[in-house]
Amino acid sequence: MFLRFAIILQAVTLFSAPITAGLLLTTPSGRALHSVSAYSVFAAGLVHLLAVILVWRRGGGGPRPVLYSAGFFVLVLAQIALGIAQAVTLHLPLGVLLFGYSVLQLGQLPSVRRLAPETV
Repeated sequence: MFLRFAIILQAVTLFSAPITAGLLLTTPSGRALHSVSAYSVFAAGLVHLLAVILVWRRGGGGPRPVLYSAGFFVLVLAQIALGIAQAVTLHLPLGVLLFGYSVLQLGQLPSVRRLAPETV
């Protein structure tokens, strides 16, 4: 359940980043809002990594999801660094890639209906 929450949180924060990027271009407070969304993506990526490690350590499968989550977290760090450096030509496509990967992870979550015990 914690892993499901972490993946949903990650997707929501990644969805908010382009919204605040638009505000960055149109409002004076946009820079602060985009910065907050960037660090919330960082925090959500870290929560996701910790959740995957906890699931793995409790015997919930192989280490492959940990590697994927760690790679995702490294890309988030690169995304933040590119944003700070104002390297927009790399920052934007990497953001789209991160969001696409997060949506892919959402699609791979088992549905709540499949997780609930069946009643007869």
